[in-house]
This record gives sequence, C-alpha cells and structure tokens, in this order.
Amino acid sequence: MAKHLVEARRDRVAQLLRQHRYLPLQELCDQLSISEATARRDLAALADAKKVTRTYGGALSDYNETFTSFSERRNLSRAAKKQIAASAVALLKPGMTCYLDAGTTMLFFAEALRERPVHPLKIVTNNLLVAETLAGVPELEVHLLGGLLLRRQSVLLGEQARKNVAAWRFDVVFLGAEGMTGEGVFNSQKDVVEFQKAVAARAKRVVLCLDGAKLGRQAAAFLLPWSGVDRLLTDAAPAALRKHGIAPKAVASPSSS
Repeated sequence: MAKHLVEARRDRVAQLLRQHRYLPLQELCDQLSISEATARRDLAALADAKKVTRTYGGALSDYNETFTSFSERRNLSRAAKKQIAASAVALLKPGMTCYLDAGTTMLFFAEALRERPVHPLKIVTNNLLVAETLAGVPELEVHLLGGLLLRRQSVLLGEQARKNVAAWRFDVVFLGAEGMTGEGVFNSQKDVVEFQKAVAARAKRVVLCLDGAKLGRQAAAFLLPWSGVDRLLTDAAPAALRKHGIAPKAVASPSSS
C-alpha cells in the first residue's frame, strides 16, 4: 500500500482516539474496516511516535496526560464540594451497598464519611483516593473495582472495570460529571460515560453530585437524561437551575438535604 495511504489511515486512528479517548481494538477495526493485524501495526507505529499509549485490547489517547489532573481539580470549588459531600453522606443508611464515583467531590464525600461513619456499609469504587481514605474505617467494607489505571486521574477504567461492575447491585450510586443542562448530564469522554452507565444500570437510586460550576456546560459525551436521575445534589441556586430547564423537584441543595 502506498505510504501516503498508510499515513492517512494512521492519522485517522489517532483522530479517533483523541475523540473517544479509549477504543477497544475490535471497535477500531470496525470503524476503519481494517484487520486486527493492521490495527496493531498502526497502534504500534503511533505509540513509537508518542501519539498514543498502548493498552491491553485497545489504546488510550493522551487524556490521562492532558486532562486536568485529580490533584489540580481537587482545589476547585472546595466549599461547594464539601457541602455536597455532607448532603450525600446524609443519604446513607446502615446496611447499604453504595458506589462512589471517580472525581474530586467523591474524595470530599469519603472524608466526610470517615469523620462521621455510617455502618455497617459496603463501599464500591474505582477511585483510588476514595478507597485509600476509607480503608480501615470500622464496619466499612471497601471494594476497589479492577481496571486500567490512569495515574494522574487516580482512577481505574476500561473494559475490565465495566465487566467487574456486573458482579454488584447497589442501593445507591453517587456519580459526578462535567456538565448539566436541561437535556441532562454530560461527562468528559465516551469510556467514562460507558462505565458510569454500567454502574447506574445496577442501582436502585442514582444521585448526581454536581457543583454549580457545571451548570449550563456540555461535555463530549452524554451521560443521562434527568428521567434517569433520582436526585441532584448541587449548590446551584434554584433560579439558575430553572433558567437552564432543570426542574426543582429533581434537586436538593446541600443546605436542604
């Protein structure tokens, strides 16, 4: 095959990975109508050129290196996140099995739960810092879902993490996201959303924990319509929520929870 055609195809591979962040090998083959052998050669060449990072069964783009790191995001909207976290802990009841999402609000949630434990409780998470924070709290079982480690994001993701979710049923899941509009909730990338949807499908109740900075923002991937959310915990003012078409009945402010 002509060199320029190979280069054009590899540019398309890199473009797809920038767009979707993570793609299993078979999906990459399907989208480009190429064999697995060709896809592996393309990924190897792109990895050598430092354009993608190879993973088992697929490839992860530079999301982990370019998206704002967990430690950097931790200091954004701290007061609001602490209020939301306290409201989330107030929803817990002894004997529950709960899922705590990736993201910095969940770390504040874990810190609040450590200070005022609800027990017994099972906590399942893919958030490394949440697991570490809650480890050793009496009568709290902490289960960490296995998956692909994204070091800067302190999270485990990917196909294996999604498969591991199937072993659980949750009384309540607490999810974060990057944006909310009248249409629903959005997050930063496709594989994050696919994982969150798998978690939500195993839950009796879905609670969104979103600070007001997320209001009116969209992100790359649509997560859930409001019909799929049981409760929204946010510091955003009711008038601002109504302006964006978010019904007050779906909302509980931190001060009212």
